[in-house]
Amino acid sequence: MGQKVNPVGMRLGINKTWKSKWYVDPREYADTLHEDLALRKELESCPETQGADISDIEIIRHPQRITIVVKTSRPGIIIGAKGSNIEKIGARLQKIAKKKIQIKIKEVKRPEADAQIIAENIARQLKMRGAFRRTLKMAVSKAMQSGVQGVKVRISGRLGGAEMSRVAWHHEGRVPLHTLRADIDYGFAESRTTFGVIGVKVWTFNGEVYQKDQKEDAGLLVRKKREKTGARR
Repeated sequence: MGQKVNPVGMRLGINKTWKSKWYVDPREYADTLHEDLALRKELESCPETQGADISDIEIIRHPQRITIVVKTSRPGIIIGAKGSNIEKIGARLQKIAKKKIQIKIKEVKRPEADAQIIAENIARQLKMRGAFRRTLKMAVSKAMQSGVQGVKVRISGRLGGAEMSRVAWHHEGRVPLHTLRADIDYGFAESRTTFGVIGVKVWTFNGEVYQKDQKEDAGLLVRKKREKTGARR
């Protein structure tokens, strides 16, 4: 189960939330979904966002506008000089979307502990023909130094230019994929080398989440108030 299920999708509603937040008529669902995918693809392939280390893209749809929250470790690259880059990105995205686009930038405070950024950094080094074992060890040791409780990295493809593809693993600490309360961050990237594509998967364990964020039922709240007033009397 641990290797076959996306750890983020498995924990939706427990300690993870959706990357696209909207509700539409069932007849408009397919078009809205494809618009989301097109917006994400355009944002990631923009020349202005290259090298910005984008961790996550969150899309929130309002009746009159679409808010896109971009989480990045290098917000200065996306914003540009006096906001020139963000205006260009907004103009590109506006051609795809039917509603007005609003872009918000969030800075990732610990990029060494972010699974998506780790995966992209490994993929970038593999493309530059770096030794894959040393690359994995460096990425895992940096993540552990940043304060995560466990890291696991898996790469597969023609490693080192070998004729036959294979899989390489490196992990440190503990990554309990079967524990639903565990805060597991997952990242995936592809390194397009001259030999072929190498896939990179990264799991990081940030500790266990115990608090309950679920909203209490209105009936239970009324009952609690009655019990409190009864106790006072």
